[in-house]
Amino acid sequence: MTARIFVKLIFGVLCVLVVALAAVDVLASRVAETSFRETLERELAQKGGVLGLTYGRETGPALVKRTREIASSLEARLTLIDRAGVPLADSEADPRRMENHKERQEVAAALTGRPGSSTRRSATTHTDFLYVAVPHHLGAVRLAVPLAHVRSQVNLIRRRMLISTALAFLPAFLVAALFARSVSSKLGAIIDYAGKLAEGHFSARLTHTGSDELGVLGSKLNDTGAKLERMFEELQHEHQELEKLERIRKDFVINVSHELRTPLASIQGYTETLLDGAIHDPDHNVRFLNIIRQNAERLTNLAGDLLTLSRIELGTQKFQFASYYSNNLLHDCTDAMRPLAQKKAIVLKTIDAPSGEEVFCDWKAVHQALCNLLENAIKYTPDGGTITVGTRPDTRAGFVRFYVRDTGIGIPKEDLPRLFERFYRVDKARSRELGGTGLGLAIVKHLARSHGGDVAVDSEPGSGSTFSFTLPDHDNGIGAHPVSFSDHDEAPIAAS
Repeated sequence: MTARIFVKLIFGVLCVLVVALAAVDVLASRVAETSFRETLERELAQKGGVLGLTYGRETGPALVKRTREIASSLEARLTLIDRAGVPLADSEADPRRMENHKERQEVAAALTGRPGSSTRRSATTHTDFLYVAVPHHLGAVRLAVPLAHVRSQVNLIRRRMLISTALAFLPAFLVAALFARSVSSKLGAIIDYAGKLAEGHFSARLTHTGSDELGVLGSKLNDTGAKLERMFEELQHEHQELEKLERIRKDFVINVSHELRTPLASIQGYTETLLDGAIHDPDHNVRFLNIIRQNAERLTNLAGDLLTLSRIELGTQKFQFASYYSNNLLHDCTDAMRPLAQKKAIVLKTIDAPSGEEVFCDWKAVHQALCNLLENAIKYTPDGGTITVGTRPDTRAGFVRFYVRDTGIGIPKEDLPRLFERFYRVDKARSRELGGTGLGLAIVKHLARSHGGDVAVDSEPGSGSTFSFTLPDHDNGIGAHPVSFSDHDEAPIAAS
């Protein structure tokens, strides 16, 4: 893997160098040609100016001979032109057969008193020339150099520049090779590590990272591996939790079926008895109808509690959060439950909260939670007992703890963690005898968590029990965020 990456990187570097060399060739050849041509034009103009001082006194054949001698020494074509544009002498052609040059660009410029230049094919020699003409007292002196000579000089400069550039690229290529070797080894290690992650080896880590970009990538991959490892562990944990939930679901179905079957069987049995003639028996018909009514109420309460739990868990329960005085909440609930307590001669005491203490909650939800706790306490407190309701500051800042303390039979320690599960009963026979649905404490837990609080219980067999839940004393934003619920979450054994 590392060797292949190295070869690809070196090939990429070579391609870059070739492209750079080609770009240098194109740009340098243009610059070289332009620079050489401008230099040559200046040189020809300077030579023509010097010739203008010493050249042109001869006439006739002597002028032509002189022209050819000078042109031979200059290695250039030389032409002498009068002011009318007529060639007087030329180093390579018979001036009598040459056209009038007055319209030639370089000649026209020279005849006006300034140097001129142009590039074109000669109509006389049929050769491409670079022409430079300068003013002369007879008219103009023109020098011409074949463009082939210009191009050969440009190509020579171009070759030298390419060779120099290629030699200059050699150190760069060596540095690139070292860089490619380093990068390929790091990339190879990163690719191997990515393969391990793809195969599920999330505990593997890259040993060498560094501070460069690939090092940062390696560090990020290590972080990714650590996160994947944690996520995998969390998924395994969630899988276990789902298995627990599945067991809870099955238990829930069994419990609901059982809770429904008992009152339905009672209703069906007594209804059939009445239909079989007991309805005309004045000693039993009213008692049977009262039993049917009680079981129907039990079914109604069970359905209502199940609907309440479902709405809270699904997030469809609408809460109206506002600030309420703690004392008002306490007295509303105790006043509502006092007649039920008086039937058993139970003393219902309210410990007033500090003056001005407020909680941010939904009044109906808190009323239901407190009444559920009070109803449970009344059921399991012997006649003549005492139940105390009040509040106290919680260990969590910004929360108030509401509690219900009774002098009832108490709860065994091993049952405390499961008390807030649906349908869980310590004494199943007595609970059904007392008419409970087994959902009251579960509803208290879910309502408390809907407010961002928690639930707790503290109890000893024979010494009574204290149930409590917490509420925020200010708007903590819980109403704007969904709350997850789980029946298998354990409640704290004891409140602080």
